[in-house]
Amino acid sequence: MRRREWLQSVFLTLIAHPKSGTSSLAEARLGRPHSSGVAQDLPASATPEVLQQIDRVVMQAIEQGETAGAVVFLVHRDRLLYSRAFGDRLQQPQRQPMTIDTLFDLASLTKPVATSSAIMRLIEEGQLRVSDPVTRYWPAFAAEGKDKVTLEHLLLHTSGLIADNPLMDYAEGPDQAWERIARLKLLDPPGERFRYSDVGYLVLGRVVELVSGQPLDAFCRKQLWEPLGMKDTDYHLTGEQKRRTAATGRRHNRILQGEVHDPRAAMLGGVAGHAGLFSTAQDLSRFCRMLLRGGELEGRRLFREQTIRTWTTPRKVPIGKASVDPPISGLRTYGWDVDTAYSAPRGELFPKDRSYGHTGFTGTSLWLDPATQTALIVLTNRLHPDEKGNVTPLRRKLGTLAAQAVGYTQPAKKP
Repeated sequence: MRRREWLQSVFLTLIAHPKSGTSSLAEARLGRPHSSGVAQDLPASATPEVLQQIDRVVMQAIEQGETAGAVVFLVHRDRLLYSRAFGDRLQQPQRQPMTIDTLFDLASLTKPVATSSAIMRLIEEGQLRVSDPVTRYWPAFAAEGKDKVTLEHLLLHTSGLIADNPLMDYAEGPDQAWERIARLKLLDPPGERFRYSDVGYLVLGRVVELVSGQPLDAFCRKQLWEPLGMKDTDYHLTGEQKRRTAATGRRHNRILQGEVHDPRAAMLGGVAGHAGLFSTAQDLSRFCRMLLRGGELEGRRLFREQTIRTWTTPRKVPIGKASVDPPISGLRTYGWDVDTAYSAPRGELFPKDRSYGHTGFTGTSLWLDPATQTALIVLTNRLHPDEKGNVTPLRRKLGTLAAQAVGYTQPAKKP
């Protein structure tokens, strides 16, 4: 099928099925609507066949029960090449079709979009340094030999902290929870081993609050999301936003829609450094564009270029036990994954040593490639309705297809 014929077929589908959840708000340039869901002047590599495959693999995942729905955005050189909504944002107790403006519980995408962003803002302002020990700002954290844990260790997940502490630590409220987190023991000496840790980012969120004197959500809203025009990004949603939110799992036999899924974030009141944030693909595309443009968006500078380089530069992290010879290392940045077991969204073609991204437990992911000025945003509600969906294979397939669409043809090799 030729390019023009395929674009016409997509357009006709949108007209014929206006309530199917497929985007009627796609944009040839962000901020300017285009009804087809695909930019008109595509790069030569973004063939109809490649873009059809994106449709096909997402619909296949839905048909196989791996997710109830999805929204996929592909940004390239500050333009939105592709945007589409699939399936349902809610299936029980009644069906609500997915729409392009659906909000999603981002889960661990909170770590880069809120927490590490806030840390980098405070670093840029001179209020923090990555080499600072946590105890400089939170003295109680020194308990059980944690006095040498630095902000860098927490950002890279090499602090030695446990992945998640027991839920009972949160049962008596936030004050008690922070006391128990401060008394946690390390599993490894700081810097010796990469272990993905929600607790580490809870601590980073706490540092933001202690240094800024503001709740984490208030600081991020004023310093980050409002300046970027991210109008649907926040921890606590309005009633209208909740109705536009994709459902996740259940709590107390009740489907969660517009309420955080992560139990620790919920027990902390919904605001935490590791999870709790909600957003849309549109808002996240603005965030990604800012990163790819070196900290600036639409004439407004949020970060200096050097801050973005510091934030997104890959750094080696030790994988496995230190006694392994030769040692095995992965790559992380200050808040992003590069090359570890969590890198499925990179696919098979984006560079393993330069592109970066993150995933969220609820089925969300971002992946950015500065070399081609590309960002892939995949938001799914894989936990709805039975918490059994698995979108890891889908992330990998979409990452490969996105790379093909922007010109990658051979697997990226390290020099």
